Formats: sequence, structure tokens, C-alpha cells
Amino acid sequence: MIVVRDTEILKGKRLVATIGFFDGVHLGHCFLIHELKQVAEAAGLPSAVITFPEHPRAVLHSDYQPKLLNSFEEKLKHLDSTGIDYCIVLDFTPELSRLSAKEFIMSVLANQLQVGTLLIGYDHRFGHNREDGFEQYVAYGEACGIRVIKASQYSEGEAAVSSSEIRRLLTECKVEEAARLLGYPYQLKGRIVSGYKVGRKLGFPTANIQVDEPFKIIPGIGVYAVRVYLNGLRYKGMLYIGNRPTLDNGDNITLEVNILNFSGDIYNNEITVQFINHVRGDIKFNSLDELIAQLERDRETVDKILTH
Repeated sequence: MIVVRDTEILKGKRLVATIGFFDGVHLGHCFLIHELKQVAEAAGLPSAVITFPEHPRAVLHSDYQPKLLNSFEEKLKHLDSTGIDYCIVLDFTPELSRLSAKEFIMSVLANQLQVGTLLIGYDHRFGHNREDGFEQYVAYGEACGIRVIKASQYSEGEAAVSSSEIRRLLTECKVEEAARLLGYPYQLKGRIVSGYKVGRKLGFPTANIQVDEPFKIIPGIGVYAVRVYLNGLRYKGMLYIGNRPTLDNGDNITLEVNILNFSGDIYNNEITVQFINHVRGDIKFNSLDELIAQLERDRETVDKILTH
């Protein structure tokens, strides 16, 4: 996949393209991209996904805090794995947001990005205020030599697959269901920072994680079985998200992982955790002994989950 930021390199080409934010590059997105590749192959033309490095709403509203499934780098990696020819990175600007669908199709897609065929997601709308629909897109395309076609609808079982549905599942701790709709386990990347070192005193030393991407969604509070990637190696991990109610640590939410069968100084190292299973919710225990006993049981549960 060639990542295109300078559209000059597209001069003289004709592309079969689709456009969207593609947060998560989930099964629904992959279904659309598979169809895109089929249309491109039938036409003997290269396939392209047009996407944005920042959430459009965050550009228009500086106080908007998007909740994302992927960092931009992760999104590019997942798009690359679909086998498309080009990923066109279009900076979403206030000027771009003011274009009508007609202006966008004619001036941006046709003139700048050399799109010959536009595959539109089943329920996708674009342009200022999203005023127009598919029939109008077809007419605008015809006026400037772009064939506009509608993608097939995709659903996984009963549920429609969407980024917002996956975000909802993650906030409700349903990481297995989220992984099924994503097509891969949800993950967070970050750096190990110094913590309270309470876990070490309890016999469960933890690595406190500071997430790299400030807008990535944090799954709901609780204990999770995670796969840990550290210094090129994979480990089993028991990860906690919460404010440690037994220790009365206030409202500060922490992410900390106990790496099974591991010891060593790993502060400042980069770490990736993949969420495999939600083990339990947060509990306030009456004593530290009760907490330690529960952590022992959790570790056994996590070990079993990650052994299969």
C-alpha cells in the first residue's frame, strides 16, 4: 500500500476509491474494502481508500474529545493489511468542511484525487451538513466523469457493525464481542511509568501504563486477561483499570498490568496490551488480605484463559 499525502503523484491515474474515517478498520470496513478491490480488479484500475488523519469533528470543534479505536498509525497498519493499492491521506480542514457534496466530488475527488469510480458505503453521507443522498452523488459524478456506486450492506449476525457499537462494547467491558466485530483484539500502546508501587508490596508488581494516544478509548473498569508485548516478547498479563477502591486512592483511574512469570526493571519501556477477556468488575474489599486472595484467584483465571 502506498500512502499518499502529496496528490501530485496521482496525476494521470484513474482510481477506484472509497472515502471515510475508518476508525477501527472493523469487519464492516473490511467488507467494503473487499468490494472496492473487486470493483477495481474488474475495471483494471488501482484501489484507493481516502481517509483523514484527524477526526473531522475534532478539527471543527477544538473542545471535542473523540473516542478512537485506532491511533492514525494503527489505522494505516490495518488498512495496509487489506491489500489496497493506495491510502490517500486528506487533511480535513474547516475549508473542506464547507464544501457541498457536489463541490467535493467535482473539485476534490475528480480534479485533485483522480477518482474514476467512487464506491460509497451503504449508509455513508458526506458534504456540508450531509444534505445530499446517493441519487445526488450519482448525478454529480456523471457531470464530471465519476461513476458512483453504492456498496452492499454488511451485518455480522443480527447486529450492524459500526465503530460506535464497538466503542459501546468496550466501555461495557465486552472486549471479546468487540474483538469479534473488529476482527482482532482491541489494544492499547503506551509507556511504563512510575506508580505507587503498592502492587509490589502485595506480591503483585504491576507496570503502570501511560497510553500514547490520548484519544483512544479505555475499556470499562475491571480486571482483564491481556496479552502483553514487551521488548519483542509476548507474555500473559492481568490488567486492572480502575481507581483502587480498597486502597482509597480517590478518583484517579489507573491502567496497570501484572505480567505473569516476569521480573525486571521495565520503567520507560514501550508496552502493548491486547484485551482478550474481561475477568471481573472492580470490588472494594474489607481488607488487604481479601484483596490478595482475590488477586491470587484472578491470576489463576487469567493464566487458564491465556493458555488456551
